[in-house]
Amino acid sequence: MIIVHDIFICKPGNASKFAKLFKEVMADNTDLVNIMTDMTGDYNKVVMVTKYESLTAYEQSFQKYMQDTEEMKKIKEKMKGYHELYLTGSREIFQVW
Repeated sequence: MIIVHDIFICKPGNASKFAKLFKEVMADNTDLVNIMTDMTGDYNKVVMVTKYESLTAYEQSFQKYMQDTEEMKKIKEKMKGYHELYLTGSREIFQVW
């Protein structure tokens, strides 16, 4: 199993907005495990945790977002402007033993 952490450092005052937006947009995504905000460590941090059976499954999930389906158009419309809410981001991929 693969666990992925997509980590964002948001602009001050935007972490909860960013987390709520992702929670709404990802509500139907069965790969989503949690969306978390910081209590200690870096301020304004949001971490989206997803899980996949393999790296191949993770890569295939990206193909879904590249398609020009009606579902993806709705998601892109909801996500419009989300880049304005954060400063930087990173991704960590873990193999579960």
